[in-house]
Amino acid sequence: MDKPVNPYHFVTNCISGKWKMTILHHIHHYGKIRFNETKKTLQVSEKVLSQQLKELASDGLVERIQYNTIPLKVEYILTPLGEDLIPALDILYIWSIRRMAQLEVPIDPDAFVVHTEKKYADQLMDIMDLYMKKQQE
Repeated sequence: MDKPVNPYHFVTNCISGKWKMTILHHIHHYGKIRFNETKKTLQVSEKVLSQQLKELASDGLVERIQYNTIPLKVEYILTPLGEDLIPALDILYIWSIRRMAQLEVPIDPDAFVVHTEKKYADQLMDIMDLYMKKQQE
């Protein structure tokens, strides 16, 4: 019999890693990503991005699609399991922004650039406005 696994440990294993949640949201936001473009956009090392994409694919959250073209073209999309995880990541993102604001932890300006949908603005407009005012000072 296999040893029982704590559900919190299971999910944190799937999304732990410095860039995994960002990669998942990035794919969700753009619909698909390509490796080199993502490496430049996120400013993540090639080794780390490659490893984290492999782990996300292994966990069934991301699908790697390889086109037989020259030069080789590879895209990554979310699987249905990956899409199912996005609402949970949204909750974590909103909680994190609110808590960072309470603690006066500086927030990366890119956090607001890629999270432009109404669902984020509805929850975080007060913090976004305050942050923009501070940026202008």
